[in-house]
Amino acid sequence: MSGRARLTLFAVLATLLTSWSLVGLVDSAGWLLQAALLLCVQSAVGAGARRVPVAGALTVASQALVSLLLLAFLFAGKGESTGNGPLAYLVTDFGALFRRGVMDVGEFAIPAPLTDGIRLLLVSGVLLVGLLVDMLAVTVRTAAAAGLPLLALYSVAAGLSGGGESSWFTFLLAGCGYLLLLLAEGRDRLAQWGRVFGAAPGGRVSAASGYGSGAGGGGQAVSPVRTGRRLGAVALGLALVVPAVLPSLGSGLLGTPGDGDGSGSGAGGQIQAVNPLVSLQSSLNAQDNRVVLKYRTDSPQLGEQYLRILALDEFNGVKWEASGRALTDVPARLPNPPGLGEEVRGGAVEVRTSLSSSETYAQRYLPMPYPATGVDIGGKWRFEPVGRTLVGDQLGKDKFQNVQGAQYTVRSLLLRPTAEQLQTAPAPNPAIRDEFTKLPDNLPPVVAETARRVTQGAKDNYARAVKLQDYFAVNGGFRYDTKVSSGTGSQAIARFLADKEGFCIHFAFSMASMSRSLGIPARVAVGFTPGAKQSDGSVNVSMRDAHAWPELYFEGVGWTRFEPTPRSGITVPDYSRPETPQIQPTAPTAAPSQSSAAPAPAPTKSDDCTPALKKLGECGGPALKQDAGSGGGPSLTAVLVWTAVGLAALVLPLLPMLWRSRVRACRLGAHEVLAAWQELGDAAWDVGITPDGARSPRGAADRIVELGRLEPEAARAVLRIAGAVERALYAPPGGQVAYDGLEADVLEARASLLAGVSRGVRLRALLLPRSAARLRWAAAARSSAVTGRGAAALDKLRTGVRGRLPLRDRG
Repeated sequence: MSGRARLTLFAVLATLLTSWSLVGLVDSAGWLLQAALLLCVQSAVGAGARRVPVAGALTVASQALVSLLLLAFLFAGKGESTGNGPLAYLVTDFGALFRRGVMDVGEFAIPAPLTDGIRLLLVSGVLLVGLLVDMLAVTVRTAAAAGLPLLALYSVAAGLSGGGESSWFTFLLAGCGYLLLLLAEGRDRLAQWGRVFGAAPGGRVSAASGYGSGAGGGGQAVSPVRTGRRLGAVALGLALVVPAVLPSLGSGLLGTPGDGDGSGSGAGGQIQAVNPLVSLQSSLNAQDNRVVLKYRTDSPQLGEQYLRILALDEFNGVKWEASGRALTDVPARLPNPPGLGEEVRGGAVEVRTSLSSSETYAQRYLPMPYPATGVDIGGKWRFEPVGRTLVGDQLGKDKFQNVQGAQYTVRSLLLRPTAEQLQTAPAPNPAIRDEFTKLPDNLPPVVAETARRVTQGAKDNYARAVKLQDYFAVNGGFRYDTKVSSGTGSQAIARFLADKEGFCIHFAFSMASMSRSLGIPARVAVGFTPGAKQSDGSVNVSMRDAHAWPELYFEGVGWTRFEPTPRSGITVPDYSRPETPQIQPTAPTAAPSQSSAAPAPAPTKSDDCTPALKKLGECGGPALKQDAGSGGGPSLTAVLVWTAVGLAALVLPLLPMLWRSRVRACRLGAHEVLAAWQELGDAAWDVGITPDGARSPRGAADRIVELGRLEPEAARAVLRIAGAVERALYAPPGGQVAYDGLEADVLEARASLLAGVSRGVRLRALLLPRSAARLRWAAAARSSAVTGRGAAALDKLRTGVRGRLPLRDRG
């Protein structure tokens, strides 16, 4: 095995051993096998490109291109396509899946479920590190520097996982992989140059050889193995120190805030600011639409069975988030909801709901109907009284309780306030009003102006709330679209009011902000719509049931849900309906949920189903079967076509260089003086020294030496080749004209010619050699020969036909 092949193999091994430190971040190690296979292909492409050989930059570019194509084909169809055809699957889906992976990273706790997005991030990250290691260790031949990307990979994994019992094992694997790479490089260098005992030789010495001289030209030898050991020791030392000084991260894969102090009992601990909307848009657009919750309930109104996760009650101008609140132990019976009066409570019904969570749903906040009065669940949970939220407590170092696979029972109140009770509600408590009507200073004036204009003529807060709800859902001309950017800041709200398109986040945040500008206490709740009822009486809640809605405060009723989002499957509360029928809400573009608020929805007719609804699975069984048959991915023909296009894009620019390398190998392999002389002339032509057929071999050699500014040794090699050519042309027959170092002289002269020109000229000589004009000349010669043979055959045919014709009027 050659030295470079050995380095390539150990570069792959070092990357894979270091990548093992990422295994603990997710609940499955299956992604590592995929990463290993793709990494081997990437390294094989680099090894093949270096054997051609090609420039180092082209080697890295070819590896990156092949890796991107493999990733695109591997994950094609798993993102959210915004177009049709292979390009949408290979580009649009790929980018959407990458964004979804970033969102999943911020949502899930460690170990996170291996979603397609997280798998893409892990595999592409390993390929990127592997590309850098291969470039530094094999292409550039500085294996010691290849420890830097390996160190970065290990430090990220160690910082996120927070160490643990297996941390010493992962460090041992990563360190062994790096040391093996250094030893492989040291062996390769010693095999080429031998052990260094004295001063560096004079003249031109490659810096990569380890013979570098000092600034003063002292020329003291520096062993490459010793240098590699020093850099290796520094890198391994940093790998030990960096994870220890990294800040402790939270429960999210990248440190979702809100960890609390982990006290576990009493009133200690806080729920810090957290934004659970980080993955809401990707959930609405999810293609697999997996079920995350199942429940059974005795509620007489399934359409009101919203599963609330938490409330976002603080708007800082950049985003809505949950305020820092003190946590307490979960009481046997939860306290009365804030603001709920006896009149409304007397008309409420207590319902019981039994829920089970999917093993892939790792949310720290417990989904519950609002307002819950009691929760029966195992594990360690804490209660936040203001938002009436249950949040998972700390279980250990960087480990927290979550809802993954949990089974629990919730008792809650089904409140039935009337429009009259809301209309006659007294002024809110001053403390609540002051806290929940705060708005940031950077909120554009258009928000408050639009709120005043929409609610003009309303005499109470209830009438204003209904007018705001109808403005968004009925008569404002808004359009539901989950593809819109999910910005939530002040400017995003103003943009939403101008563009009038968005999804539940935009509708909820905008109505809450406008309500606050009118003096109505408001916040935003995040959770799930009621879900889809099954034939056995249970209800399935899927990813596309994720939802956000505003809650407005009315004294005597408490926090009250409103629904400004014009989306199918959404139930408008009875207390916000007008007494006289009105037109239906503006038609949404694409409903992201298959659920219906009614217990037994009627099936949608295929004639009434738009293509957008068919794509999202809103058309019942037949549409779903059709989608299942299509597979959601590109056809085999499309894959083959785009594979051919990718290979053509990779190979076509390299054809002149490949042809030139092949011709050079054939000429030198023939061991003939005239073939070697022609190769030397073409090498000079490639760097700009055009051939001159009028000169003698000695004169042509002097011209190459002069114009190419060759160094003495290379000049002597050119003159030796010219002398051999003269003997081949003019010596008596039977004389020996070739010599053993003929091929080496040609290669040395070519290397000196390339070293004497600029980088641009050198790159042109490698990629677009001027001597490739011989292809055009050969093609023209063959074309002329074929044309000449065709003309001769035609003349012969004409002569034969003319000889067989009868001669008239012959004497």
